[in-house]
Amino acid sequence: MGRVCDRLDEIYAIGGGPGANRVGYTPEEDEAHALAAGWMREHRLEVDVDPDGNLVGRLRGADPSLPEVWTGSHLDSVPKGGKFDGALGVVAGLEAVERLGRRRRTLCVVAFRDEERGCVGSRARVAREALPGAFVETHVEQGPVLEREGVPLGVATGIVGYVRGTVEVEGRPSHAGTTPMEGRDDALCRAAELVLAIREAALGIEGAVATVGRLEVEPGGVNVVPGHVTFTIDARAPDSERLDALVAALPVDVELRRADPVELETSVVADALAELGEPVVGLPSGAGHDAGVLARAGVRSSMLFVRSLNGGVSHSPDELSSDEDVELCVNVLARALGMLGDQPAAQ
Repeated sequence: MGRVCDRLDEIYAIGGGPGANRVGYTPEEDEAHALAAGWMREHRLEVDVDPDGNLVGRLRGADPSLPEVWTGSHLDSVPKGGKFDGALGVVAGLEAVERLGRRRRTLCVVAFRDEERGCVGSRARVAREALPGAFVETHVEQGPVLEREGVPLGVATGIVGYVRGTVEVEGRPSHAGTTPMEGRDDALCRAAELVLAIREAALGIEGAVATVGRLEVEPGGVNVVPGHVTFTIDARAPDSERLDALVAALPVDVELRRADPVELETSVVADALAELGEPVVGLPSGAGHDAGVLARAGVRSSMLFVRSLNGGVSHSPDELSSDEDVELCVNVLARALGMLGDQPAAQ
């Protein structure tokens, strides 16, 4: 267990603090991939970097003709992110494959590129070629459910659908001191009304959320009435029906990029938990993951969630999971990969 924690600390230190700072396709993400590639070679895995920059380490199986079994996640982070998000899946995958050793099927550990900005690496990979027979991603929950339930691990039942887009609001820039209030055409005030209306749209649909995460005001002077505002929309819902309703309720008419909700395979991870005497708790993922991209591409994909402490905070230096929960997750992941890795061609 010490090796897993030490490796998480090594990755976390890249880029300097506070928090994790390894934005996709930057030298910091490159450094994390190089570090993980070195660990793969230490474990005598065959290391490959595909044209999209995704890192794959293979332990060849006894029957190379069978579809491969993959595990892993990503090594990029948001600015000032947490220690476990993404990195845990890669490090735990390496440890689980090391403990398992050679199986019937080839076992692969993958670090996908640039997950945080839309699963760039995994999307590119599935667009370019067919992927394995199964994928199991380990990830921190990034929410408070497992901590509230007093349960160390959970099984992801599916990943919410989402739409994303950019809204532009036009006004008229003018002098902040000499333009009367009743004569202003303030783009920021108009944008503020839309932001609040977007919030109300999500509040009206059970399980839906909507966020305006970035807002740019022009010309940006302290003494200038805003003349132009650009802001982003990220709106999510657990199923297609509610996502459709959410899109219809949004008070904007802009092009939205959409990813539909997707169900995940639950039986293998649930069986692994049960065999180790652990409770089986299913919960949906409100965040997007590489596993969702692979599932939409037809890969049998599963996710094992590790309890997030500190109230489930994530994308923050306060992100925390316990050493005990991480050790248990490696054991469950190894059990699940062993089941998949020993399956004959018919399964």
